[in-house]
Formats: sequence, C-alpha cells, structure tokens
Amino acid sequence: QVQLQESGPGLVKPSQTLSLTCTVSGGSLTTNFYYWSWIRQPPGKGLEWIGDIAYSGSRYVIPSLRSRTSISRDTANNQFSLQLSSVTPEDTAVYYCARGYGTSRLELDYWGRGTQVTVSS
Repeated sequence: QVQLQESGPGLVKPSQTLSLTCTVSGGSLTTNFYYWSWIRQPPGKGLEWIGDIAYSGSRYVIPSLRSRTSISRDTANNQFSLQLSSVTPEDTAVYYCARGYGTSRLELDYWGRGTQVTVSS
C-alpha cells in the first residue's frame, strides 16, 4: 500500500517561498513509469494540477506556474518537494501530493491527505 504525506508550514507571508515535502512509503520514487505530482485546491475552486517529477527525474510544471515553481526529489529519503516562490494570497489552497501513472501521467491512484497553506501577512 502506497502512502503519501505532505508536510510544511501552514502559513506563508506574501512574497515569500512556499516549501512543501511529500514523504512516500510503500513505493519508490524511482519505480518505472510512475509520476509524483503536486495538486492544489484553492477555497471554493476546483483542483489544479501543478506538475510532477517522473521516475526518471524529469520534471514538468504547468506554464502558468513555471516561472515560480520548482519540483525536486530526495531519493535517499523517498521524498519529493514543491517550492513556489513570490507567493500571493491567490496561492492559498489545500496542497496535495499524489502518484500518477499512464500515458497521460494524470491517472492519480494514491493521494496524500492534503495540507492547508494560507498566504497572509
């Protein structure tokens, strides 16, 4: 059974960098053909897929966030991370990590519980 757990500060000030880590158990970040995603859901809105890091280490971030976002991994500790810089209140959301597979990489079969991040001074 794959389990994912998000961790990080719940409150970030505007213009600062949001940093989250997802710890994975029951599965390896380097297992072929799996992708490790970050998704967020702002209050009152739908889910927004942010991007992922593949089993190979390659990364993808959606264009609208690409200039501010970095996704990395620590294979020794089986963790992957999200960094979002220059945050504004519009980045307030519940942030999830998940495992993806398939040709679209967006068939997400295991999710973390999510962590609330609020951007406020």
